[in-house]
Amino acid sequence: MKIIEAKHFDDMSLKAAQFMIEKVQRDPTITLGLATGGTPQKMYELLINDHRINGTSYHQVTTFNLDEYIGLDRHDPNSYYTYMHKALFDHIDIRDEQAFLPNGTASNLNAECERYEALIRQHGGIDLQVLGIGANGHIGFNEPGTSFESSTHIVKLTESTREANARYFNDLSEVPTEAITMGIQSIMNAKEILLLASGKKKADALYQLIHGKVDESFPASVLQRHEQVTIIADREALQKVAVSSN
Repeated sequence: MKIIEAKHFDDMSLKAAQFMIEKVQRDPTITLGLATGGTPQKMYELLINDHRINGTSYHQVTTFNLDEYIGLDRHDPNSYYTYMHKALFDHIDIRDEQAFLPNGTASNLNAECERYEALIRQHGGIDLQVLGIGANGHIGFNEPGTSFESSTHIVKLTESTREANARYFNDLSEVPTEAITMGIQSIMNAKEILLLASGKKKADALYQLIHGKVDESFPASVLQRHEQVTIIADREALQKVAVSSN
């Protein structure tokens, strides 16, 4: 596990963007696993700037998003489909047919989970998976107690996760109660993982990820078992991690 310390959120975002750009330039046909939320947003802005200024191309890149809310139409302002298009896809040269997200309004949600998992396999798996980390250790929407053997599945969101995401909605009551998420095994199948963390609210979670016991009660702890994980986090998020770990 490699840990890269950043000074602050903007520095974390810059280091993450540089990391991603290097990967795409080295392998223009790379398959990326992407995340949503506040943590990667600035990184996406920097990828767009680099695309405009330096011409880094995503025309042959394939992407798979970690998750999508159940019950939100993909054009709903709060769907992750809309998030990804506004934050990244609409501003780079990626092909629509190569940017995949789960369908949270599928008529058969269990079949949609199986379809999505099979689609990842058909594309040869994910080369680089981007992750954030929840205060309770969730990765994707895999809440505490999720089996390490899980593939793409339906999850009931905890109240803490819904409350954390409520800032994107008008009211907590509007936040969906369920989502489709890649499972923990799906995430672990990625060849390489990049985890981003920022702020003192993530300090306890990051400490437990790096130094804690590997246990399903803290989903991110499974990353200790992955052979190629890079963590880019700012000083506030790393404040409880020993300097020798950096």
